[in-house]
Amino acid sequence: MKTEAHTYFLAPRYWPTWLGIGALRLINLLPFSLQIKIGATLGSIIKHLASKRRHIAEVNIHLCFPHLTKGEQTKLVADTFKNNGIGIIETAMAWWSDRESFRSKVSIEGKEHLDEALSEGRGVILLGAHYSTLDLGGLLFSLFYPLHTMYRPHNNPLMDKVITRGRLRSIESMIDRSDFRSVIRALKRNEIVWYAPDQDFGPTHSVYAPFFGINAATTPATAKLAKLSKSPVILLSHHRKPNGSYVLRLHPRIDPFPIDGDIESATLVNQEIEKGINYDPSQYMWVHRRFKTHPEGKSFIYTDRNTN
Repeated sequence: MKTEAHTYFLAPRYWPTWLGIGALRLINLLPFSLQIKIGATLGSIIKHLASKRRHIAEVNIHLCFPHLTKGEQTKLVADTFKNNGIGIIETAMAWWSDRESFRSKVSIEGKEHLDEALSEGRGVILLGAHYSTLDLGGLLFSLFYPLHTMYRPHNNPLMDKVITRGRLRSIESMIDRSDFRSVIRALKRNEIVWYAPDQDFGPTHSVYAPFFGINAATTPATAKLAKLSKSPVILLSHHRKPNGSYVLRLHPRIDPFPIDGDIESATLVNQEIEKGINYDPSQYMWVHRRFKTHPEGKSFIYTDRNTN
């Protein structure tokens, strides 16, 4: 079976994926500071080449930070791409670098909130978000606590295999986001499960709740999981600091939670995620269509007529 899979992944359709993986592996051999510089340069290049993604980031930032001047918004877009470029390189670090090499580079705040929640014996739902340090954040957190993560399998089978292997170097397991039973079992064992509900999963299983003041399709799954498991929900944010070190922040549990009404619970979740993003908005993945679902049609907000 392994030989068949290996041969399958040698098909021409996977050559670009292999090329990208190879480039990341080579960059990962360089000194840390140089990798960060390469990532920032890569992000700037992507900003100029990926006009569609740049447009999405511009719209998101325009909507979510209306108090910023046009110049400040433009800078935030540029910084977002730089940090997302660095995030690509940090993902490679998470997959292939020596895990222990990061112990001196990371600090953790609010550990007492998680310890107190775990003492109740019902596990913890760790509320995550799509920061540019996404994969590296999991590795950094694993230096302090074991955890499971919920995820959506990648559409590219080869990429999914690489991602899974890379992540399982530092986390206990990856649970498909639709597999609630496995999540509940982990929580009943008093374990930690990371879940990021900050993307638009479409209108079918979402409610509209404000995200930075804009109604966004938000999954009510966080509240449903908390209700089924009776587990506390705690926000985890993680950011790169200017000196090249990293900080993990654990917030006080959301209490009370869940509350009556899917919209009300989803609003609380979005408010917590906003707190994490606001530590450094440029380290969030604004290149995603957070407001893809709209009553006027898919991606209505991202049409040209809605950018002024």
